[in-house]
Amino acid sequence: MLKKVLFIVFLIFIFALLYLNNNFQIIVFGISIFLIGMLFMEDGFKGFSGGYLENIIEKSTSNLFKSISTGILTTSVIQSSSLISIIVISFLGAGLISLSGAIGVIFGSNIGTTTTAWIVSYFGVKINISTFAMPMLIFGVIFKFTSHKTLNAFGFILMGLGFVFLGINYMKDGFETLKEGLNLASFAMEGSLGLIVYVLIGMFATIIIQSSSATLALIITALATNQIIYINALELAIGANIGTTITAVMGALASNENGKRLAVAHFIFNFVTAIFAIIFLNQLASLVLEISNFVGLQKDDYIMQLAIFHTLFNIIGVILVAPFTSKLVKFLETLFIKTIDENVEKSIYLEHNHKDIPNIAMIALIKELERLYDNSIEVISHSLNLHRHDIFGKDHLGRIIKSKNDFIQTDVDDFYNKKIKSLYSDIMYYATIYEQNMDFNQKREVSKIKFACRDLVEAVKDVKYLQKNINKYFKSPNINIHKQYNKLRINIASMIVLIDKIKNSENKAEYNEQLEKSKRRLDKIDYIKNRKIDKLIRNNMIDSSMATSLINDSKYSVDISKRISNVAQILSLKRKYL
Repeated sequence: MLKKVLFIVFLIFIFALLYLNNNFQIIVFGISIFLIGMLFMEDGFKGFSGGYLENIIEKSTSNLFKSISTGILTTSVIQSSSLISIIVISFLGAGLISLSGAIGVIFGSNIGTTTTAWIVSYFGVKINISTFAMPMLIFGVIFKFTSHKTLNAFGFILMGLGFVFLGINYMKDGFETLKEGLNLASFAMEGSLGLIVYVLIGMFATIIIQSSSATLALIITALATNQIIYINALELAIGANIGTTITAVMGALASNENGKRLAVAHFIFNFVTAIFAIIFLNQLASLVLEISNFVGLQKDDYIMQLAIFHTLFNIIGVILVAPFTSKLVKFLETLFIKTIDENVEKSIYLEHNHKDIPNIAMIALIKELERLYDNSIEVISHSLNLHRHDIFGKDHLGRIIKSKNDFIQTDVDDFYNKKIKSLYSDIMYYATIYEQNMDFNQKREVSKIKFACRDLVEAVKDVKYLQKNINKYFKSPNINIHKQYNKLRINIASMIVLIDKIKNSENKAEYNEQLEKSKRRLDKIDYIKNRKIDKLIRNNMIDSSMATSLINDSKYSVDISKRISNVAQILSLKRKYL
């Protein structure tokens, strides 16, 4: 509801600007072109990263210093704090980084995003940047229409840069033209009242535009054309930082728990930073002047001083808040606690925002497949009157199975409804959502995951029918039928052990060969195909009823073993993406 109201306010505001003065059209057009450029750049880096960006973030968040440094570096390079936020939230959801690591990246991202001010301050207003924009747009379009994935992504980045530079040029020209009919500098205000007014203007401008980078570009171009005074520009920059936090909070309203926690952390960081900057504005301005003199800038080079100020107060914000990260994490973990029905197994790694990062989506799907596999193996084992520690123990399976004489009461239908069905539904639903942004190979792998999930579900349904006769003949006085059912149990348990070795082994070549041999042996277990049933009947070792049960159950045993063996290769995919 709030977003809809803000959108209506935004439309009214734009209409009023365009109606009041035709010269505002150029400025608004410049902002629009700038925002389009930022979107193109974000899309380009999504495709261009190819997992590299995700790997950097995942492997560089082991401590707070690394996390902050990673946030600074990645945001400075790709010029998109929103993309970094998407990746960080996805990593949190997939369990690949900690909440403290994610917060560190967001802190660093706040510093990294100040490079936009440096780019606009130096390249945007001191150089005729439009001469660079046209070639970038031309080559960007050419690369965009190539079939090569990397060149295609690079084309998006070039087009993004071209539109950003073009947007800055239009904003600058717009303010220059506006001076002829309306001098905004006449509305300059100093003192406490000016501080309050311009901080609020910067905040609301960012909320309306939905981009602090665009607001900063607007402030810098206005300052460059003398439409605002320096002190008011600093106050607008502080307001823009507050505004981007409110924008992030509104965006997180529809996000998951991790997204909401990060939004709160972001809000706390920017709020503390803004309060500090407001209280010590004059002292910070003096410090900026000292830094400017030290690096050799002119005293009246207010554009570069604004860039220094923007970076300086964000760095101070990190210095102020970072030492309290552990306490902040403890506080955030008490917020947005998800109510969980302990009786029904649900996915814990699958989230909608993973769809924007295919690699993370694949990891989340495989981790949920692992959970579905573990649940399936639990009910299959119990249906065989075996515990998993029996199967994975060091003793020989045959000896264990012969010695196990206790029933394990297992309601397969109840287990399926509580531990399998809902999790299976989540995986299939999210797999379909994630496929939309994946390449051909990833889509094939997602299809394999879907088939693997279906095989596990079918294996659980098969074991329900097998369980009935296992329990019936478990303590039968007929040693022959008891022996044959033990063979069926050994067959399935052996396949489970083999898959566990494949899943956890670094070198899978040896185990994969064993898996193929085991698959080839499966058909020999079928009592019709191996003709063992004939011998048992002829020698009066079992009666006709036992023979019928054994024929059917041998088929169930083969099907269960085949179905769970199909999952082995898919489970090993996780190492490809980690």
